[in-house]
Amino acid sequence: MSLLEFDMTRDAHPVDVIEHVANTNDWSFERNSDDEIAIAVAGTWTDYNVSFSWMEEFEALHVACAFDLKVPEKRTLEVMRLLSLINEQMLFGHFDLWERENVVMFRQALVLAGGVEPTGLQVETMLNSALEACECYYQAFQYVIWSGSTAQDALNSVLFETYGNA
Repeated sequence: MSLLEFDMTRDAHPVDVIEHVANTNDWSFERNSDDEIAIAVAGTWTDYNVSFSWMEEFEALHVACAFDLKVPEKRTLEVMRLLSLINEQMLFGHFDLWERENVVMFRQALVLAGGVEPTGLQVETMLNSALEACECYYQAFQYVIWSGSTAQDALNSVLFETYGNA
């Protein structure tokens, strides 16, 4: 008998864990279905729409974080170049262009195979890593879309480090 033949059951639905964490942290959320919850988060540069989805067939918890920054058709290619440059640097998760809506989003998944349940700390870590990535690169997307910068110039402008005191 292989391990795949065992019937693993969970004590709680993974999205229930996220709802509990959202309640505990006083986050504004909406439970769209048993398998999905949306959380609104105010960031430094913009507001973020974070969606957690439970994908039963993969036993994975998926997080998508989108921001309200429409990509005009004439800037799509340069935004795709920027996505590629950013994703080369990402250890966890990645950015995508959701072409149906022309918006950029950060996506990541947590595999919970075999009946494993997510912890509150894992949920908070997923949310924080999504927000940190979006906050880090949001301005680069703005530079490419609104100022006509190249992907490399935009990335360089947001990744510089400052040293010393003023």
